[in-house]
Amino acid sequence: MKYEVTRFKSMQAALKELEPFIRNGEHLQTGKPFKRFGGMRSREVLANWLICAVFNFEFGAERLTFTSDPLGSDGIVYDNETNSTWSTEHVMVPRARADETPDIKALILKVIDLKQTKGGAAYASGKTLVVFLEAGGGTWYPNQVAKQLPEIDFETVWVVGLQGVEDAQYVYGVTNLNMDGGNAPTWVVRISPDFDAWEVARIQ
Repeated sequence: MKYEVTRFKSMQAALKELEPFIRNGEHLQTGKPFKRFGGMRSREVLANWLICAVFNFEFGAERLTFTSDPLGSDGIVYDNETNSTWSTEHVMVPRARADETPDIKALILKVIDLKQTKGGAAYASGKTLVVFLEAGGGTWYPNQVAKQLPEIDFETVWVVGLQGVEDAQYVYGVTNLNMDGGNAPTWVVRISPDFDAWEVARIQ
């Protein structure tokens, strides 16, 4: 059975749509779901966009995109070359209070464990879990988190989060916690000040 889904014309069109929500960081935390995008929140749309951006960088072509999911996940990542899809589930590490120094590693591991415990194997099996890191402050090391992942049924886990704004560019870190040759693959995505383009670099 086929279902109707919503998708953007292109990655660039998606980025322009995301611009006001990225600039208004509060919306990424508390903004209401988008009805026309299957109830996805702005942070979920952004996180799926970032994951597609790093994959397309690795492939050297705009091969991956994402859509809404009429069956209720937090969006579907779609490979238009192989026609394969991944359903995503998202969770957020919320922003810490100004007087807190958060333990980022512990917070990431905690929300992953909570998401797994919430639904167990039936809920998690075959899905991709995406952690939106909004905590701010503190440093975390992807390899350490990857090595301490709790037992999970999710196919894989990604962590995305804003690293800062440099020369009017929004700079995001994107990490896959599946170890690859001893390292958790990690990229930096730099969004141009006019939100018309972006650059991706793999840092490990």
